[in-house]
Amino acid sequence: MTKPITHVSEEKKKVVKELVELIKKKKTFLIVSIKGIPASQFQEMVKKLRDKVVVKVPKRNLIIRALETSGDENMKNMEATINENVAMLFSDMDCFELAAELVKNKSPAKAKAGQEAPEDIEVPAGPTDLVPGPAISELGAVGIQIQIDKGKIAIKESKIVAKKGQKITGPVADILSKLDIKPFSISLVPLGGYDSTEKKAYLNIEINLEKTLAELKTAFGKSLPFAVDIGYVCDDTISFLLQKAGRHELALENLSNTPQLNDGEGK
Repeated sequence: MTKPITHVSEEKKKVVKELVELIKKKKTFLIVSIKGIPASQFQEMVKKLRDKVVVKVPKRNLIIRALETSGDENMKNMEATINENVAMLFSDMDCFELAAELVKNKSPAKAKAGQEAPEDIEVPAGPTDLVPGPAISELGAVGIQIQIDKGKIAIKESKIVAKKGQKITGPVADILSKLDIKPFSISLVPLGGYDSTEKKAYLNIEINLEKTLAELKTAFGKSLPFAVDIGYVCDDTISFLLQKAGRHELALENLSNTPQLNDGEGK
């Protein structure tokens, strides 16, 4: 049976050609998830990356066609990272450097009912822009004490409205939205990256700056005393080594000043 010929529009061919050119021109490309990101916030993220990254949002089949057309067999591993809610980011930055840039450009987001609180969510005490009306009962319904100050609602004392890991209720989500409290952050999530120079795919890119910094601090705390113990000289150890040498010198002086017993003494 003859396989039916699939017609590919000129527009799709143009998109594939453009992607292939970017793949060959740029050092790196990332496949990133854009699932659940509102269009306005996506545009804001793209704007922040404009000087460093070329962003494209093609359909899945066109991305796969571009990877196949590029002629690089190593890119086949990237196909597993591609779904219908992705974008391609092209850059001359290193894969992990680019992924870290995405983490730095997180955008604050409002809470939605049913989401788990990432941390304790607190409504702070102080003035608001809310006017007296239905908001009074809505605030009271989630346990927030208020008072009226200069015709506006003010929060009398801070109140935690959702504990870490707790599901956010509809009323709480509504109040947080009205108070413009955005307890979540969203970013372009890297699913995989490819280094065209190294001809290497990275399928498990995870960037956690806080965790990495904590691990580095722990490693430094352990390595410094070890380096001093073995006498390794560097900027970080030199002061400790001099102190250690001073203590050894003092100990040797004390030993040399200790009276020695003659062979006949004590008998």
